[in-house]
Amino acid sequence: MNDELAHAEIGRLEERIEELHQSLARCDKITLAAQIAIAGGALWLLLALLTILPFSPTGLFGALASLLGGVVLLGSNRTTREEFEAQLQALEDRRRALIDAMRLRVIEDPGVTLH
Repeated sequence: MNDELAHAEIGRLEERIEELHQSLARCDKITLAAQIAIAGGALWLLLALLTILPFSPTGLFGALASLLGGVVLLGSNRTTREEFEAQLQALEDRRRALIDAMRLRVIEDPGVTLH
């Protein structure tokens, strides 16, 4: 692969790597929301069981839905995050291999202009 094609491929890989970093950031936000939902549902159930909050069927179903929905969301998000991380690792390895395959020159004196 010549250097021009390698540069273009590296550029495309870096764009995709940036997209994956943004996707991982969204996964982190979803993880936080799922943990908050789980904690909120569990807290409501605990406070209702301790009779600190008045019991209501609507509140019970809401707390259960929050708890179970948070668990499902957390598990699904974890799987998605693992897939994104695997893709990111593969792309970074490919980019590293392309850079290593290029014939780059090391410039000993940074004051020298090579154009």
